[in-house]
Amino acid sequence: MADAVTSQTLVDGNNNAVMKFTNISDGTGESAVLKVDVSALFGAPTEVRIMRIHYTTIGMGVRVLWDATADVLAWAIGGDVSGCLDFTVFGGLQNDGGGGVTGDIRFTTVGHSSGDHYSIVLEMRKD
Repeated sequence: MADAVTSQTLVDGNNNAVMKFTNISDGTGESAVLKVDVSALFGAPTEVRIMRIHYTTIGMGVRVLWDATADVLAWAIGGDVSGCLDFTVFGGLQNDGGGGVTGDIRFTTVGHSSGDHYSIVLEMRKD
């Protein structure tokens, strides 16, 4: 069996994209799973900036990663938390993935066990 996951594009406009992700874990978890494929977004941007993260986690935490040869942590969301992180005041979280950067975003779950879940909405600006 595998975790039950969904990815949903809510907005994919000229300058912005908003995507929602959920996971209900069977205990398997996710390891660097591709969530945002920038080449699949309208206009095929080369990267995105994370402007806001809306999140709820029950049990497990989530690492949001910039995809690169060696993935780089964009932000870590702890377990059993909910809220909204707003990075708009300084222009958003920029991809600092280094070598082999793709512009994509991946998730890795941390401390997952059966029945844990998350719901995350990423508001992004296309670059």
